[in-house]
Amino acid sequence: MNDRSPPPSTPTPPAAKPLKPGQHVIVSLRRMIAEGTFQPGERIGEVATAEALGVSRMPVRTALRALEAEGLVVRLGARGYAARSITASEINGAIEVRGVLEGLAARRLAQRGLTTAEQHAFRTCLAEGAAIFTDGVLADGALDLFYAYNVAFHSLLIDASGNPSIGYALARNNHLPFASASALALDWSDRPSEFEHLRGAHQAHCDVIDAILRRDLDDAERIMRDHAWAAVGSERVFGGLPPGP
Repeated sequence: MNDRSPPPSTPTPPAAKPLKPGQHVIVSLRRMIAEGTFQPGERIGEVATAEALGVSRMPVRTALRALEAEGLVVRLGARGYAARSITASEINGAIEVRGVLEGLAARRLAQRGLTTAEQHAFRTCLAEGAAIFTDGVLADGALDLFYAYNVAFHSLLIDASGNPSIGYALARNNHLPFASASALALDWSDRPSEFEHLRGAHQAHCDVIDAILRRDLDDAERIMRDHAWAAVGSERVFGGLPPGP
């Protein structure tokens, strides 16, 4: 196997105050693997990666463990981790399953309606999401805020669906590359585009709750299915991956 480290030109957030190391590193590594910066089987050097991303080795090590659980890297024993071989079709299949499951959760909620407590929980969550985009730019710390908000919204939706099997199935599916709602892969060299991308994801959250409150089963399900695809981001993210079967 080759041992190639990320090139010095790897983009990092151009903010005066950096993101929390954990999220910055895991999002950056996700994108680098998706773009093909690391080829399948290539070892990801902790020291060089930490230097390229401007962090210590510990956040890199923590991120690699998380990416192993997502199916993006494989352990090389004492030698660390290497990028796993993945294809665009593998990612598409996992995202399709997520869309079906979350669409089912939204459909069930639209069918029975939200309780007063659930309406309050969703309103509070959506307000936290809206606050991220108030300034019209991705401010320092926006990624951490969006990550927490996004996970909270999707968790509320699945928990409120009343079908534990949806959560169990999603938990298994989340071990596949880019299947999880939290598997963000952003391009911080193009903050305006990523701002619109994340704001669009927030708008989808608002739209699905509106459909649920209107008791529109088909619209609620459709929005969540579409949202699963849109949340991945631009197709250029996966430009370095083989198409697969």
